[in-house]
Amino acid sequence: MRFAVKDTLTEEEIHKGLRAVIKDGLTTQMMVTLTGGVFLVAFALKLGASNLMIGLLAAIPPLAQLIQIPSIYLVEKIRNRRVINVYATASSRIFWLVIALIPFLFSIEAGLAFLIVALLLHTAFAAVGGCSWNSWMRDLVPEDRLGAFFSKRMSLAMALGIPLSLAAGFYIDYWKKLFPDYELYGYSILFFLGFLAGMLGVYFISTIPEPRMAPVERKRNIFKLILQPFKEANFKSLLMFSGSWSFAVNLAAPFFTVYMLKRLQLDMSFIIGLLVLSQLTSLAFLRIWGKFTDRFSNKSVLGVSGPLFMLCILAWTFTTMPEKHILTIPLLIAIHIFMGVSIAGVTLASGNIGLKLAPKGQATAYLAANSLVNSLAAGIAPVLGGKFADFFAGRELAWALKYTSPTGELLIPTLNFQQWDFFFFLAFLIGLYSIHRLAMVKEVGEVERKIVIRELISEVKRPIRNFSTAGGLRHMTQFPFLVVRTTFNRRKGEKHKKI
Repeated sequence: MRFAVKDTLTEEEIHKGLRAVIKDGLTTQMMVTLTGGVFLVAFALKLGASNLMIGLLAAIPPLAQLIQIPSIYLVEKIRNRRVINVYATASSRIFWLVIALIPFLFSIEAGLAFLIVALLLHTAFAAVGGCSWNSWMRDLVPEDRLGAFFSKRMSLAMALGIPLSLAAGFYIDYWKKLFPDYELYGYSILFFLGFLAGMLGVYFISTIPEPRMAPVERKRNIFKLILQPFKEANFKSLLMFSGSWSFAVNLAAPFFTVYMLKRLQLDMSFIIGLLVLSQLTSLAFLRIWGKFTDRFSNKSVLGVSGPLFMLCILAWTFTTMPEKHILTIPLLIAIHIFMGVSIAGVTLASGNIGLKLAPKGQATAYLAANSLVNSLAAGIAPVLGGKFADFFAGRELAWALKYTSPTGELLIPTLNFQQWDFFFFLAFLIGLYSIHRLAMVKEVGEVERKIVIRELISEVKRPIRNFSTAGGLRHMTQFPFLVVRTTFNRRKGEKHKKI
């Protein structure tokens, strides 16, 4: 009975459930920060991973999402999404304990193979849980608060992830100095702590109430359920956008860390600093994008944040000309700032637009179809990226301006593509195509791109204009502390009413 569904939820039950969703978001962020991203890539490189292997590691999570197809049948059969999510998520997160033990149990060669297997099983179980989670949240979170709620959840999670990633980065650097011959064991400790945080998240998930799924008048064929979203013109346009966007992003993004470690020869602490800068920028803009998704539309936000993200990918090709130059570091800083701005909008709006366009009561099939398309695109792209990195390793495309005078010659490099640069540029081109596909999606409340840009500039200029005043400084620092303060005051008021 602990996991029983309810026909209707009271306002208090919904409120408590949303608080548990946020708590799960915080613990999940802890797990992701300590186990993924730069730390997982560095761990794999220490195990001897090649470019193709890094691409495969990046491909495993999205490809494992294909298991959501049979998961739809599981959800429709059991019709208790909380039971499915709790057991699947717990099974998934146990594998981080297994990965943490790799340096203790296996040789370097065997460890890399075991890492791939463990990560595959971890993401497969996570996909089962994710299928039930999406449908569950679609019915739990009020539609008119989707943007505000998930922007709050993301902002609080990122506020926790930023200092945690910095602390983990300093810890790894310190561990290297103390135990240079046992660097892998330092990552094992991080993965173990991530495992503990993940299991705490499972507990919070178990406390979230679940509204009863819409009744089914007759049994529906699983394949018909999957094909149904492809027959609806508007959702089909969304699928075309999502697929091409995922392919473009995942062709380049998994190799940013490898590019900085190998090509630019940057220190781990500096790379983490750049990632933190990007996260801080995302955190600052989440509130703005969340307000815009509710005020205008998710498509309007994607129409601005999407092209900006693609320009950031293109800018990576200019960080070497053909080697590091005086503007490399300033350019990297600018790239990460604007990537933070755009990622906040893209992540929030792309998640919400699928939830919003999926018909109520049929969200499982529609969201699973969206996830299926994204997974195929995001799984194929990094593998191709790894192959491209090796294929273009000995190739170069250069274009320079040459000025000759009686006293000598001046050669000004304007373009130089080597190895990763080629598919960074390709990802940019595919991203432009995805923005074209987005224009065909119809969403209630969408406005012209220039209106969103004007409002965005206005939001940014407001605190800058008053920066010299005490009020301006207070406005700059009120987020995300304002979110925390509001939540605390609300809880305090509820306790007062009960008394």
